[in-house]
Amino acid sequence: MDTTSKTLRLAITPVVSSVIDQILRNGARLMLQQAIEREVAEYVEQHAAELEADGHRLVVRNGSLPRRTFQTGSGSIEVRQPRVNEKRVDENGERLRFASKILPPYLRKSKAIEELVPWLYLKGISTGGFSDALGALGL
Repeated sequence: MDTTSKTLRLAITPVVSSVIDQILRNGARLMLQQAIEREVAEYVEQHAAELEADGHRLVVRNGSLPRRTFQTGSGSIEVRQPRVNEKRVDENGERLRFASKILPPYLRKSKAIEELVPWLYLKGISTGGFSDALGALGL
C-alpha cells in the first residue's frame, strides 16, 4: 500500500510541475510580447511627425519579424517582434534602423542563463557540490 501511494505521487508530481511551468512560461511570453509591441508603438508614435515630401510617414510599423525562441530561467520562450520600416537617414546618408532595447537581435538566452553555466561549474564541478548547485536552482 505504501509503495502504490509513493508511485502514484511520483507520477503526478512532474505533471503538476510541468503545468505550472507551462503557465508561467505562457504568462512570461504574453507579458514580453506586450512589452515589445508597446516599445515599437511608442517608437513609431515618437517619429509620427516626420514625413516625406509626399506626406507619408518616415517611420511605420511593417508586419513582424520571424518568430524567435530564446532561453530563460523558466524555459524556452517564443516571441514575434514587430518590424519597423524606417526611411530616415543620418547625416552620412545611412538609413537609421530601429533596435529594440527589450529584445536585441543577438539575444538567444537571458542574462540569468548566461550567468548560470559558470556558476554551475564553479559550485558544482570544481567543488563536487553538484547537488547543492542544482538544489539552489530548485531542481
